[in-house]
Amino acid sequence: MQNWFYDSWSTLTIVFFSVLLIFSIIILITRISGLRTFAKMSAFDFASTIAIGSILASVVMNTGQTIVKGTIALGTIVAFQTLFSYMKRKSDKLSALLTNSPMLIMDGDRILYENLAKTNVSEEDLIAKLRESNVRHFGEVLAVVLESTGDVSVLHANDGTDLDRDKMLKGVSK
Repeated sequence: MQNWFYDSWSTLTIVFFSVLLIFSIIILITRISGLRTFAKMSAFDFASTIAIGSILASVVMNTGQTIVKGTIALGTIVAFQTLFSYMKRKSDKLSALLTNSPMLIMDGDRILYENLAKTNVSEEDLIAKLRESNVRHFGEVLAVVLESTGDVSVLHANDGTDLDRDKMLKGVSK
């Protein structure tokens, strides 16, 4: 009968040292590739972070996976992410092809229902994000943007600063 509570000491020791090694490798790769490694700047970054977590879990929990195989997989994902980010920065056409544009879902105090439908966001989700941003009434809203990462940005009106609306909404689909 399989034991669900513990395993052999040798297996537990392997798991322990696998965690130490693979985390050390992730730290090293992150130091080499930079802070962007775990930034959620685009959907691709988010997918890379998920893939890195999956590799980490596989190496730690599956004794059939080797540290070398995990290191190669991690290095390849981070290298591809770095290349992808570089190509996106260098080519506007490639960037437009490979990434989603942020979408305006509220313009001032007006909810853009067509854009909510395009982005599959409900009015209730929008209202929840407004509450999270301490909006007490729609008159406090300059704009709400669904970012390419899936995050929602709420730009406040009447906060005492001069906000350059055109610059802040550069690249946002309306």
